[in-house]
Amino acid sequence: MKPFKTLILITSALSITMVAAADATFEEQLIRSGHIHTPLPLDTINSLEHVASLKPVLAEERLDMYDGWHVSGLGTMTKDRDNGIVELRYATFTGRRATGSPDDPDYATYGGASLSKWLDGQDLSGYNRLAFDIRPVAPGLRVANMNLSFNNGSAPQAGYNPPTGAHLINLKEGRWNRCYLEIADLQRDSMKNLDFYVTLNGRDQTTPDSIVYQIANLRLQKIAEPEKVSGWEPKENVIVYSMTGYDTRGRKTALVSESTALSNPNFTITADGRTVLSGKIKVQNTSLGRIGEIDFTEIKTPGIYEIKVGDLTSRPFRIGKEEIWDNSQWRVLNYIFGQRCGYDVPGIHGKCHTDLYAVHNGMKLPYSGGWHDAGDLSQQTFQTAEVAYALMRAARSVEERNPALSARLREEARWGLDFALRTRFGDGYRASSMGLLIWQDGIQDSFDDITTVRVQNLPVDNYTYAYIEAYAARIFEDDSGLAALLRRVAIEDFDYAEREFSRNGLGNWRTMMEHTYNTSMSQMMATIAWSASQLYVLTGNPRYANRARQAADYMLDCQQTEPLSKKNDLRGFFYRDRDHRVPVHYIHQSRDQIYMQALESLLATQPDSPDAKRWLEAARLYGSYVKGLMRYTAPYGMIPSGVYRDDEYKDNDSFEHLHLFAPDNAEELYKLQFANGVKVAPHFSVRRFPIWFSIFNGNTAIHTSTGISAAIAGRMLDDPELSDIAREQLYWTVGKNPFAQSLIYGEGHNYPMMNSFSSGEITGEMPVGIRSLGNSDEPYWPQINNACYKEVWVTSAGKWMLLLSELAEKNLIPGVNSRRSDSRDIAG
Repeated sequence: MKPFKTLILITSALSITMVAAADATFEEQLIRSGHIHTPLPLDTINSLEHVASLKPVLAEERLDMYDGWHVSGLGTMTKDRDNGIVELRYATFTGRRATGSPDDPDYATYGGASLSKWLDGQDLSGYNRLAFDIRPVAPGLRVANMNLSFNNGSAPQAGYNPPTGAHLINLKEGRWNRCYLEIADLQRDSMKNLDFYVTLNGRDQTTPDSIVYQIANLRLQKIAEPEKVSGWEPKENVIVYSMTGYDTRGRKTALVSESTALSNPNFTITADGRTVLSGKIKVQNTSLGRIGEIDFTEIKTPGIYEIKVGDLTSRPFRIGKEEIWDNSQWRVLNYIFGQRCGYDVPGIHGKCHTDLYAVHNGMKLPYSGGWHDAGDLSQQTFQTAEVAYALMRAARSVEERNPALSARLREEARWGLDFALRTRFGDGYRASSMGLLIWQDGIQDSFDDITTVRVQNLPVDNYTYAYIEAYAARIFEDDSGLAALLRRVAIEDFDYAEREFSRNGLGNWRTMMEHTYNTSMSQMMATIAWSASQLYVLTGNPRYANRARQAADYMLDCQQTEPLSKKNDLRGFFYRDRDHRVPVHYIHQSRDQIYMQALESLLATQPDSPDAKRWLEAARLYGSYVKGLMRYTAPYGMIPSGVYRDDEYKDNDSFEHLHLFAPDNAEELYKLQFANGVKVAPHFSVRRFPIWFSIFNGNTAIHTSTGISAAIAGRMLDDPELSDIAREQLYWTVGKNPFAQSLIYGEGHNYPMMNSFSSGEITGEMPVGIRSLGNSDEPYWPQINNACYKEVWVTSAGKWMLLLSELAEKNLIPGVNSRRSDSRDIAG
């Protein structure tokens, strides 16, 4: 018998009651929604905000609800002394056009209205939470929210974090909403004011003429256990684990803080109240500090389990295969559906943005469709196309074992694909993007029409559209008319890309706000190889195979093939171009997966090429790089951002394309953040989180994109370790992170309120992601609900779908015979 461990083979009924009830409820909700043709209801009971409502209050002070209140902006204030209510009222129609900044005039609002509670330098240091009640009174208002700005007046002090912006509070109309904001990490020794404000964003179909927000019971509170907001040590008195569950294959671990492990050195894994595994928690000395690790990898029997450490018990979770993630896919699909533009989404908004236009060469194209980008109402054609592709891949991955989910994923993919097709002008140009904050009236030629949708002809975009269209032609081959159209436009878009690439290289961006603005030459070549491979399958024309090989040659010349130093064997990553000066990075958007997508497509379509061994070796080197990075975030599984060079800021072109809105002291900040990474070789450090210093930050798309790469490389190389690393990106997202929070609303528990100010809280929403604290390399996830880290984002949802589909895919390379392989199965 192994010391401290006893494995008992129990495969019987397990701890099913709670999970079975939840599954039955969810199945009923799915049916009632018409399998996501109306949004799923919100499960607020398992939210972080509900947890807040249960925390014991140790001390409390009520603030005056009559004196010290001021109104500003477009609203009026009413005060009810007897009932302790302050009321903000404003009209939703201003009679004038929305105004924005001179350089982006249509990213605009109609103004705002604010109620401020002046505190006149009051010291709130004895309290760590604000509590208050808000009631929106506006029959017909579908989405209600209010912002709270926390303003301290003294000079910054060490030991506190600056507010990351205003806190968005999602509310329900017609009832009192009890709200909390934990402020333990914020400096509050000389408070100026608390500012409750709203922004006027136009009127949706059911928006009333005026809106009232009532505020009451503003209180200062002291609670015993505020939420963890920063650092790598697991949250105290909590077991950190994947709330959805674990794959039967590969490692299965959970984490606890060092103090928890020392006071409770043993763990048990139970099923239906019976112990199936017992063992000792291993306190690991890691680069992140001392962390307790619970290893239950040897459990391989599918079922429902719990982890127990002393008096702590996790909620039930599953061990199984791909099917354990199906409910998460339904939920994330629900969020994507809720973000539809140009569609009446029940309970969220009416048909929208039908008077938003792109103008090109005398043509006027309506820009309504696809999915809204994020918490605002912006739109990116490229993003919609990428999400449509992820949905197609996901549909393929579940079609045999879950045909209902597969059919609904295909249907939603067609919605996005339709928009991508309708934005073509037919000459290489597309309506590409629009930054937008307002609802419009839907009346053509009225005061709020917008005709400034960006129009671009970018080679990286058209190469990508060509791949997606070619892939879709095979996925939707049962619709012969659509398949024929997709085949034709795929060929055309590839040719448009070739022509523009030959003229302008990476492209002639008209604005930095395009999602592909950070494209490097190595990423471009990987995209060409990926796209040309799919066109080769579609057409059989050898010119595409030749073009794919040619592009791959350049791409592989950009790979670091030698170890960085004698002491550190990190290699296999890609530089932006052949001069090997700046490694490829992402800070918000990420397409890190494109290199492995290209390599697998090449190997699947041209397995007999003389270059095949080189392609496979490149995948092996990249796989070794990803595996080598994992030591820097162990025992967590989040893939680090990667290798950085100390002088990247000297490359002005790449630095500008990566760091949008960089501050004047960006060089200084770069040096500080580089120094806070882990030095791995002369001039090189590994950063766990990206180096970033603008509003565009958040890690979900970054680590999941590299996770997609790991899944593809693991499949190509038949390497279970890489597949494990890919799965760890799922585990991090649904709870195995230092904050013990799920980043998918409704999946698992302890999911926080997110910034979805236009469409409201939606089941399945995902944020831009966990950010780092200041110039450090530590995770930071405060309760303050602000863009862009807590802003919901369909890119994150698309990455989730694509990662799951790549993990479910089988190895495509052995035995594949040239282009006769099924193109629907070519990865990426």
